[in-house]
Amino acid sequence: MKAVLMTAAGSPEVLQLQDVPKPTVPLENTQLLVRLVAAGVNPIDTKLRQRGTFYPEQMPAILGCDGAGIVEAVGAGVERFRVGDEVYFCYGGLGAHQGNYAEYTVVDERFVACKPASVSFAEAAAAPLVLITAWEALYERGRLAPGERVLIHAGAGGVGHVAIQLAKLKGASVCTTVSSQEKANFVKELGADEVIFYQETDFVQGALNWTGGEGVDLAFDTVGGETLHKTFPAVRVYGDIVTILEPTADTVWKAARLRNLRIGLELMLTPMLQGLEESLKHHGEILEQCAIWMDEGKLKVEVSHRFPLAEAAQAHQVLESGGMVGKVVLLMSDE
Repeated sequence: MKAVLMTAAGSPEVLQLQDVPKPTVPLENTQLLVRLVAAGVNPIDTKLRQRGTFYPEQMPAILGCDGAGIVEAVGAGVERFRVGDEVYFCYGGLGAHQGNYAEYTVVDERFVACKPASVSFAEAAAAPLVLITAWEALYERGRLAPGERVLIHAGAGGVGHVAIQLAKLKGASVCTTVSSQEKANFVKELGADEVIFYQETDFVQGALNWTGGEGVDLAFDTVGGETLHKTFPAVRVYGDIVTILEPTADTVWKAARLRNLRIGLELMLTPMLQGLEESLKHHGEILEQCAIWMDEGKLKVEVSHRFPLAEAAQAHQVLESGGMVGKVVLLMSDE
């Protein structure tokens, strides 16, 4: 089969299209052989390409956590899926297990969900990592409740634009930061109640004005760096803030402590890195619910760029250029 191999850590040019053996399914297990139609490209992919995977002794590697495709074969213990089923999932791509920049992959049925029938394979492949990240950050780490007010940074980005929709589905009010009128129009279409142009307006003051000086119940940091501690004063006393980036050594925690904030750290890769199969199964359950919402027209994932598999390096270049609206996807063939 064709696959994009990461031959070493470095620039996008280390991603090379090569022929590799097609994986097989053992006769007695719960694994699926999936013919991939599309693979999502995420910031974690570019970071691993730059610095090396979590398992540097296992090189070369195939990147790509997100995949969508068609079941081609099943193990003897498979109960939920049959040959021909369309599926999507987030699994592999960190260095230990094959990723989805390839024509085929093997994944356990417990970690997989049926692809939403109403969306393309490209849209499905773009969805899993950002949906699971936003779900865990808002619903589990941040304990978002109906009627609460949430500040979501970078609302037009991959995680941000689905976080807006998940927050609205929970019955929350959403304030979000953007950098352009185009992005403002986009997030308003997704349901954002208040939009702050962070390059022109102090987002803390904007959030305080929106909440009558009280501060938001929950802030969701998808940017990292100094954005984390700059956001603390925008959160109400005894409120929550969740970040998907590792706090830096120079993070100033004083405002968070004075306001008695609850700090949440979200890394949806933890179950893969720690081998937590029940948590990986939970990821599949999250995707099942999100598929229902997508088919009901309540949730969508924006795909801004599509590249053929052979142009994975160009896909990484586009993602690293910044300012993205939505997601980047690789296609194994014309969809």
